[in-house]
Amino acid sequence: MMKYVVTGAAGHLGTQIVKALAQLVAPQQMTLGVHTPAKAATFAAQGMTVLPLDYRDSDTVATVLDAADVAIYVPSKSHDSFSRVTEFENVVAAAEKARVGHLIVMGFIADQTNNPFDLSAFYGYVPRRLAGTNLSYTILRNALYADPLVPYLPELIERHNVIYPMGDASLSFISLADSAAAFAKVAVTPALWRQPMYTLTQERSYTMPALAKVLSNVSDETIGYAPVTLSEFAALYNEGGEGHMLASMYDAGGRGLLATVTDDYRQIMGQPAQSLPDFLTTALAVEK
Repeated sequence: MMKYVVTGAAGHLGTQIVKALAQLVAPQQMTLGVHTPAKAATFAAQGMTVLPLDYRDSDTVATVLDAADVAIYVPSKSHDSFSRVTEFENVVAAAEKARVGHLIVMGFIADQTNNPFDLSAFYGYVPRRLAGTNLSYTILRNALYADPLVPYLPELIERHNVIYPMGDASLSFISLADSAAAFAKVAVTPALWRQPMYTLTQERSYTMPALAKVLSNVSDETIGYAPVTLSEFAALYNEGGEGHMLASMYDAGGRGLLATVTDDYRQIMGQPAQSLPDFLTTALAVEK
């Protein structure tokens, strides 16, 4: 019986991956590594094995990955590349020691060598580090998540504008649910492992005026585009000390580095990812 491991299984993406994978394999085949096991009690009740995981503790990482046929690594939410590289080294070492059959790693499109995003060094390190191992691996690079636009929409309606400091550049999106479905499908489809990297995006990217138009249409409100500066954006959204990281991401976006569009999702799933207007319409209908 194949053993599937998901790390970071209680986070936003990890939870969705677990749900998607549970549609394809038996719960008894799934082991979840979580920082706080109580947050995965629902999954444990379904018959999944839930183990404590601290990426900084190599012993817990090794325990979680032990005897895994397929392991899906979702990074922590740490805000700097050094912390993430350090945890990733523990994951790589544990995966090699445990002889993991295939390692699936979450990537992000902000991994270019000239990308100013605070975490681009980590995302650029991942493929280079894996290339120097003997591991069988697949990297799934996500576009920006569309999901945060839903809780953000009331603020944009109040401002009457999208304020991302993006200039004329565009952004590419994917929903958490679509990303998770692709992770699960790759996990159970060895034929897809022949390609070492996929980039998960919707079928098009959006300039900020185009994004404002979509948001206007789905909300029945008038939303335009009036960008703030990068420093203003960092100050506005510095809750939890995330301001600089977020601003650096839109700095990358303004340089055209977050606009990637591919048909990789269609290649994996046999259908296109849900479009941004359809995703937002559906998500807002659920909230009402």
